[in-house]
Amino acid sequence: MAELTNIKSPRVKAARRLTKRAFRDRDRAFLAEGPQAVREALAVKDVTVELFTTAEAETRHADIVAAAVAQGVPVHRASGEVMAELTQTVTPQGLVAVCRFVHVPLAEAVPHGTRLAAILAHVRDPGNAGTVLRTADAAGAGSVVFTDASVDPYNGKCVRASAGSLFHLPVVTGTPVADAVRHAREAGLRVFAADGAGTTTLDEIELGVPTAWLFGNEAWGLPPELLELADEVVRVPIYGRAESLNLATAAAVCLYASARAQRKTLHSVEDPTTPGR
Repeated sequence: MAELTNIKSPRVKAARRLTKRAFRDRDRAFLAEGPQAVREALAVKDVTVELFTTAEAETRHADIVAAAVAQGVPVHRASGEVMAELTQTVTPQGLVAVCRFVHVPLAEAVPHGTRLAAILAHVRDPGNAGTVLRTADAAGAGSVVFTDASVDPYNGKCVRASAGSLFHLPVVTGTPVADAVRHAREAGLRVFAADGAGTTTLDEIELGVPTAWLFGNEAWGLPPELLELADEVVRVPIYGRAESLNLATAAAVCLYASARAQRKTLHSVEDPTTPGR
């Protein structure tokens, strides 16, 4: 396999430009960097367009390269200089995939029967957004909605922070917050807004019901007009002296609290001998 060494070659330039949102939107493609993200991308049919790998990574992650070859994905061996052009991390791991967009329509992502979803409203930090996506995946949520005022889920930092979860569950982009909330409610979910100004705490609400959590901006939370959209404004109780929790941590607490309550409710229904029934 010939090695790509020219950072100005058309192939490298075409991939490199996907670090910019305007080109991602135009080409409907993005970059997934690192073995975890690339492996998960390859696990989804017809998502990976091409793969760039250094010689070292080709040896270290032979299984990933083999999976790409088996799917007919073009694999390009790249020099360290070329890989540095394609990556946005200080220490590149030697694998970068060009992937097609994976988001789906709101109605497909949040159908009737959805038990848990996350709606990101005005979330601007890509690291936080990607971490919330990863947490939602881990908590068993059915989908994550990136509303029109939130960060691009295909931002490189967001993709890395999701650790492959971007390819695991339905993701929606560009939906107005009000439309996302309205649809969630029509799909049978209660909408809880997570906000430090909430009069109700996480310990005081019924979490076993189908729920869509509304999370706001890292710095100023949710504005009044968005809080009014929710069925309940809920705060995470602070038992110690910390002033507050950051977005990703608060989202993890809320999503896992809902997941735990829902699983408990489901198991209770399935087993009529459960104590307390």
